[in-house]
Amino acid sequence: MIRLTNLADYAVVLMVEVARSDVRVNAQSLAEASRMPVTTVSKILNALSRADLLTSHRGLKGGFSLTRGTDTISLADIVEAIDGPIALTNCSDTSSNDCCYDSFCQVRPHWQHINTAIRTALDTVKLKDVMAPPAPGTFAPAMFEAMPAAGQPAPNTPDSDDGVENGAAGPR
Repeated sequence: MIRLTNLADYAVVLMVEVARSDVRVNAQSLAEASRMPVTTVSKILNALSRADLLTSHRGLKGGFSLTRGTDTISLADIVEAIDGPIALTNCSDTSSNDCCYDSFCQVRPHWQHINTAIRTALDTVKLKDVMAPPAPGTFAPAMFEAMPAAGQPAPNTPDSDDGVENGAAGPR
């Protein structure tokens, strides 16, 4: 399963909170709003500032604000600010040669193309898109069937014991 790190996920949540605020926000207020530890929030805010996604303002009315509009900040920008370049495998990094299959791997040349496709997909989703509630009827939670116990046939298969084959009722 391909999965973002928790920090990248939290960074998106914090960027949405900053974008929704009419005033500069500080780490303490973001921690309260997001129910994250202040130390985690501070770490993420600093990384987002270093990536030039947030501006840090000092002083009495200090805090953080977006450096640019929500229509120009992408999820790819946020993820890369926290996790670095998007790469699905270690060998995707051209400077890394620690794979024992590197000298004869026929797939390695294709990973960069795959990484680019994923980055492009994340780049099309802007911060403004994740700020808005989903339109009615566009969000449907994924439906998953229960996984069979080890050694048990999956439901609705010819080997199952429920009298149903491939989803259709029939005689035994």
